[in-house]
Amino acid sequence: MEAYAAAASPRTTAMGADKLSHQLFSLLESKFLFGAGAGCLSSGPGTPARKFLDGGRVRVLAIDGCGAAAEDALLAAAALARLETQLREQTGDPDARVADFFDLAAGAGAGGVLAAMLFLRGPDGRPRYSAQEALAFVVSSVGRKEKDWGHRRGRWAKIFRSGGDRVFQRVFGDATLRDTVAPLLVPCYDLATAAPFVFSRADAVESDAFDFRLRDVCAATCAVGREPVAMRSVDGLTTIAAASAGVAAMGNPAAAAITHVLHNKQEFPLATSVEDILVLSIGGGASSSVVSGVSSSTPTATRRSPSPRELARVTAEGVADMVDESVAMAFGYACGSNYVRIKAMTTPLHAGNAAAAAGAMLAQRNVESALFRGRRLSERTNAEKVDALAAELVKEQERRRRSPLPNVAIKHVGTPRLSSATTSSSGTSTAARTASTMPSPASWDSRR
Repeated sequence: MEAYAAAASPRTTAMGADKLSHQLFSLLESKFLFGAGAGCLSSGPGTPARKFLDGGRVRVLAIDGCGAAAEDALLAAAALARLETQLREQTGDPDARVADFFDLAAGAGAGGVLAAMLFLRGPDGRPRYSAQEALAFVVSSVGRKEKDWGHRRGRWAKIFRSGGDRVFQRVFGDATLRDTVAPLLVPCYDLATAAPFVFSRADAVESDAFDFRLRDVCAATCAVGREPVAMRSVDGLTTIAAASAGVAAMGNPAAAAITHVLHNKQEFPLATSVEDILVLSIGGGASSSVVSGVSSSTPTATRRSPSPRELARVTAEGVADMVDESVAMAFGYACGSNYVRIKAMTTPLHAGNAAAAAGAMLAQRNVESALFRGRRLSERTNAEKVDALAAELVKEQERRRRSPLPNVAIKHVGTPRLSSATTSSSGTSTAARTASTMPSPASWDSRR
């Protein structure tokens, strides 16, 4: 024993200590952080549930929304469009949608708009919009020229300042949270209670008092630099004064989504730890080194103080990165396989158009967190991460076809409610309403 200890290299000893620390961290996480204590299904390899699941994972999509800049949505839309293309190629299904391969979506700010679009149920019960159509919506909103999309006062920013009422009305019609194909989480900040508020499909299915129109949900999470959005649930019983999720600690909704999965035992009964979850977290474009036209090389005497909006954006980005680091630590050595983070290191504001900028951000390598190793530059580009994740999503889809025990049981709209309140949004009327109010994606440009 002493001879082995003497022969062991410092590197081997350090690796052993790291592995032990990770095991202790995972134990504390399971017992205390996520409440996987007595009464919950064990995640041990010898349990019947684990044997049937055979490595099954709940698939989560989380999209940041730190501000009203065009690059916040552009990277996410481009990454999801690429992911959808890969999914179609690998499955041979030309009509495959991103929502077909995720069990839950969470988005804040611009990310909330994208998540709601991709998970909106169409009249045929399928996801209404493809990722390519969502990307077209973003590009048409931010403009195709650099002076349109890269400017803080461009058309995309106007959607946030005005609340996007007409735009969101055209995209979502009268659809509500219940009109999504899978669970959806969209956070905002409620000034009436001075606390975060999360719009949740799971709550909307259970009670009319928590069912909100998607156009109002998007307006609430995108309320940047203007008066709070006063909104009511469809039955009028719940009212909030919503401000942007970016001003709260919800700009990165990944942690909220993971917590929702681990505690929502009705829809995700077999998810007991992060080992049972596969997360794709997409961040926005990083702030440029040029702030409002003032270069970092400008003499200090000629620089002006940043505006409150700029400070809020930098703060939101910092909080989002802190959430990312915490989640990466929770996943430990599974980070990279079970937790995939995509974010642009720099914003290519000088790209010729939005499409070129999206390609440049996908070609970047971002900084990622590693357990007990700090932060490091990723070995793969954002595009390579997307391609690798597509293979994992397809593998999980195929595993579910063979498994006799489903690890996800999403509630349908027809599920009996706990609330005694009644509304006109029955399953039949909702489908008819959605079908009659949804615009054609091809008409977005002509409507502007």
